[in-house]
Amino acid sequence: MNVAQWLARRAELQPDRPALFLGRDAVMSYGALHEVACRLAGALAARGIASGDRVALFMKNVPDYLLAEYGAWYAGAAVVPINAKLHPKEAAWIIADSGTSLVIATPDLAPGLAAVTDVPLVETGSAAWQTLCAAEPSGPAHRTPDDLAWLFYTSGTTGRPKGVIITHRMLMTMALCYQWDCDLVGGEDAALYAAPLSHGAGLYSVMHVAAGARHVFPPSGGFDATEVLDLAAHHGRVHMFMAPTMVQRLTREARAQGRAGEGLRTIVYAGGPMYSADIIEAVERFGPVFVQIYGQGECPMGITALSRHDVADRSHLRWRERLGSVGRAQSAVEVRVADENGQTLPPDAVGEIQVRGDIVMPGYWQNPQATAKTLVDGWLLTGDMGSMDADGYVTLKDRSRDMIISGGTNIYPREVEEALQDHPAVFEVAVVGRPHPEWGEEVVAFVVCDGPLDEAALDAHCLDRIARFKRPKVYIRVESLPKNNYGKVLKTELRERLAATS
Repeated sequence: MNVAQWLARRAELQPDRPALFLGRDAVMSYGALHEVACRLAGALAARGIASGDRVALFMKNVPDYLLAEYGAWYAGAAVVPINAKLHPKEAAWIIADSGTSLVIATPDLAPGLAAVTDVPLVETGSAAWQTLCAAEPSGPAHRTPDDLAWLFYTSGTTGRPKGVIITHRMLMTMALCYQWDCDLVGGEDAALYAAPLSHGAGLYSVMHVAAGARHVFPPSGGFDATEVLDLAAHHGRVHMFMAPTMVQRLTREARAQGRAGEGLRTIVYAGGPMYSADIIEAVERFGPVFVQIYGQGECPMGITALSRHDVADRSHLRWRERLGSVGRAQSAVEVRVADENGQTLPPDAVGEIQVRGDIVMPGYWQNPQATAKTLVDGWLLTGDMGSMDADGYVTLKDRSRDMIISGGTNIYPREVEEALQDHPAVFEVAVVGRPHPEWGEEVVAFVVCDGPLDEAALDAHCLDRIARFKRPKVYIRVESLPKNNYGKVLKTELRERLAATS
């Protein structure tokens, strides 16, 4: 079944229900969204784009995004969403690797991309775009559950990104798990898209279309904390996907303005470490609106979930441990912690987190070698180190490649970062290992802080919270941490800085 059938069904049932908003202004109803998507599908078919072909979306967060996406799906094509923050040459590489037949781009991005790719490109808002939107309608085309729907390119922090095959079955299973494990979406709700639609926010549009919810696009096209607070207060019952850094910024802005996030119903956070001090402060400011999920592109948004109750609860004897976890396995997957031989480990033992189920990818796009390394005996090897307690709560330690081995003992940077993040002067921190002639590696902390770096105070703070051997041997004050376009800290770059100065 084509996941776009959910739009067709909603339009059939409630054609006049408002669907797309730009800021406070209604742009399109569900009936109109369905009709234009059908016309786009007809136009794509007339251009020779057939079922299984790829249509790339190099677009800022604008209402036309969902039009382009559903138009491609109605035609039976797969979408290749590309992060709008990428350089045109990076986008061109993805377009070439995916074998894209057509690119749809917003006016701010189209000229730069057109200069570096020969693939046909249509700019939204142009005469060519208007012609596509007025073509003879077609679709939705039939697709099988295992057909490609979304070709997601990983962030590529350690090399060229890989294309993750996301099928219609995976999108539907993800959406149904969301309703059961994370949050029940209804037609009175509103999805506010301040995070890139090429990533988690876009994936989460699926269940909001199925429910007939409103889709709100900030006029800024991205994340502005004041804009988010204003739009949430205006629309009400707002759902958002946020990276942890966005939650931090929203909390700071709300505190500065004396606001409590009126209109925010649910914020799902994922995509990087959320430190306990930050989420505790956010809950104190906004209340029980937060849900955490853990997923990867290879199992999109679908490995574990930490409920709003667990995020907000302060009465359970182990509430801090649970808050520091990423929750329990979502309904459609099995999750385990295994050793290097693929044997399931007992509760609380640290190993690699592995997952299998209908949300897991069938493989990487035209990359059988990488697929064989990542999918073993039906299990997705996440590369994340963690543990699972007797109640099924999974706690991430670190990526396996980020683990520090000092004096023969494993040290997980996230544990050190959690300790430092709790210091009132520390804004951000990243911990990496550096080669040491005696210990193998030593712990180095890059710290973004208010005022001068007080190493003695940070050392005392760590010794009060973690074992002595885990504390940083070196502290380096930096103005900011290097991050990729998804907001993830580039620890590879930090290691390179250390190597250059050694």
